[in-house]
This record gives sequence, C-alpha cells and structure tokens, in this order.
Amino acid sequence: MTTRRDVHDELRARLHEAAEAHEPDRARILARVERGMAAKSRPSRRATRPPLWGWVRVVGATAGVAGVLAVGGYAVASAVKDNTPPQQTVAVSPTPSPNATSRAPVRPAEPTPTTGGSRGAAKPSTSAPGTPKASASATVQPPASGRTDGPLWSDGSVDPHSNDFWAQSNVTLKTKKQLTALTVELKIAQTGGVSSTGAWRSLPEDDFTQTASEKDGFLVYTWVLKEGRTVPAGEWVFAGQYDHERGSRDAKDDSYTMAATADGKQLAVKGDFAAHSDDIGTSGDS
Repeated sequence: MTTRRDVHDELRARLHEAAEAHEPDRARILARVERGMAAKSRPSRRATRPPLWGWVRVVGATAGVAGVLAVGGYAVASAVKDNTPPQQTVAVSPTPSPNATSRAPVRPAEPTPTTGGSRGAAKPSTSAPGTPKASASATVQPPASGRTDGPLWSDGSVDPHSNDFWAQSNVTLKTKKQLTALTVELKIAQTGGVSSTGAWRSLPEDDFTQTASEKDGFLVYTWVLKEGRTVPAGEWVFAGQYDHERGSRDAKDDSYTMAATADGKQLAVKGDFAAHSDDIGTSGDS
C-alpha cells in the first residue's frame, strides 16, 4: 500500500532529478530577444502605433523568461530544501560599545602612612642578640702624642727590599704588656700610581679584621683586633705593600697611628717614616 509519505518522497526525488538535469536553453532565449529586436526594425502597418511599444515587447519578453526561470528555481529549491543539511551557527560576543571601554582609570590606593616619622624613613638598625661588637679602640681612639706611650713603642720604616716600582711600609709595635684592644692604621700618600698589592702582620691572621681603601689622597690599611682576642707582649710588625710610579718614592707624607688598651688603660702612638736616632727599643713603664 502506497502511503502519502511515499508519494511525497517520490515526487521530491523526481523534482530533485529534474532540477539537476534542467539546463536553460540559452539559444532559444537569445532567439526570442533577437526576434523582438528585429520586429522593431520592420515597417509598421499601422502608423498610429507608437514606436515605444516595440521596446515594451522586448522588455516584457525578457522579464517573462527571467520570471519563469526564477519561479522554476524557487520551486525546485523548495522541493529539495528538506534534503539540505542544517547549517551550524557559532555564537559570537557582541562588539563592545565605546561607552563600555571609556571608564576612567582607577586611582591606586594611597599607601598607609607610617607613624612616628615621614613615609619611607629608614628605621635605626639594631644589632641582633649575640652579634659581636667592634672593639672600642676601633671607633674611639685617644689622641697620640708621639711614638711611645706607657708600655708601647712604635716605629715606621720603608722595607729595604722595595724597588723602583714596588714598596713595602712596615709599622713596628713593641709592647711590654698584653693588649686587649688594638687598632693599627697605615696611610700611604698617593704620590702617583700607588695601588695596593697586599698586606700582612706577624700576629695571627684570624685575630684581626683587615681592610684597604683609598681616602683623601691616601691608600689606607687598617687592622682591628677582634673582640675577645689579645696581643701578647712582644714585638710585632704590620706591613702594607703597594705599586708606585717608576723611580725612587718619597715617603715623607706617609704616617701611622695605633690605639691600644692594656690593663684597662687606653694608649695611643703615632709616627712617620723618617729615620730616628732613638730607635733603641721599648721605653716607658716596665
């Protein structure tokens, strides 16, 4: 039994085949147009017919052919549209309007002001518990009056092994008593090309903090006895080594100072690198 749906499917299939097989007869269409044009050039039997009617016939014929083709195509498309697979659509975000992006920028939050002073002021640093403090003689040095002070005796000299390009300045310390604090500073005048090449001392290296720097036209060597360390009685040497310009170097502007503590008493000595006639050993208290 043929159902209504089967008839509809068969009709749709035939229309689909007919649409695919249909090809417009362009030759016939052009022939009709040419005949219409030729009819315009023939002499009219009725002189009362306006010439405009020839163009109307041509335009009407062309419009009729186009209408037939359009109706036929629409009918075929309507018949086979059920076989066309549905098109997928993609959702897109709407384009933002200018008002949506013209919002004023948000001001950054104001930092919280600190109390007890202006913003950004550095806080005073505090030493952590257990951190060793610098020796008192490293920060506060008593004024020195000369090369000797109590149990201390000192002298400065240029090492005899120095040459035209390199030199070593020696600071000699003699003490009759044990020292619980000591700072030695050696200053080498910048006479040209002076630059550090090293330093040493005859006491244990681990007992001292040693630095070398350039300041106010001098190369400055500093040795500071660490807290809790001591310097036994005896004779000790602190030496700074340096390059200089070629030739004999004048050490008249070089100097040294020493600050020490013995038996709880602060002592200080100073000197230069000139030759002295009284370099005979330790003087002062025995």
